[in-house]
Amino acid sequence: MAFTFLKQMGYSIGTSLVEDDLLEDAQAVMDEAKKLGVKFYLPVDVVAADSFSEDAISKIVTAQEIPNNWMGLDIGPASVRLYREGLADVQTVLWNGPMGVYEMEKFARGSSKIAHFVADSYATTVVGGGDTADLVQRIGLDDEMSFISTGGGASLELLEGKILPGVAQLIIKED
Repeated sequence: MAFTFLKQMGYSIGTSLVEDDLLEDAQAVMDEAKKLGVKFYLPVDVVAADSFSEDAISKIVTAQEIPNNWMGLDIGPASVRLYREGLADVQTVLWNGPMGVYEMEKFARGSSKIAHFVADSYATTVVGGGDTADLVQRIGLDDEMSFISTGGGASLELLEGKILPGVAQLIIKED
């Protein structure tokens, strides 16, 4: 998700995964955060690789300067520190989505570090989404989280105040 925001900001993101159809939405989110005075964190560095492979050549680069034909596959150490500081005094963490390609050990470090920070916090921790749930289970932190939902999209819609389809069927409508 971060690369959509970074691309909208004019950064070189190489061949990183980006949702071009959501660039305007990304700008709207950033504008709203600024208007409301909300801190909006994006990676400042990434682990970039020349291919989507465990044996790819990789290096740490700033988030603005991912080489052409390379892709960002994890957050870098400066981003880990930045996010750790951001999580230091929060009361609630809603986490949807790993920081990188956690399925490949080479690109799982950022996600693992963040998972440990979240697990060690005193915050109420809500993990939403199958990938994030799988990540915390793989590294043995699932028992340290307050709540885990494999329905990431549904979790976010519920937080938005939407009525979920399964719940809608249970609502009695008056004639």
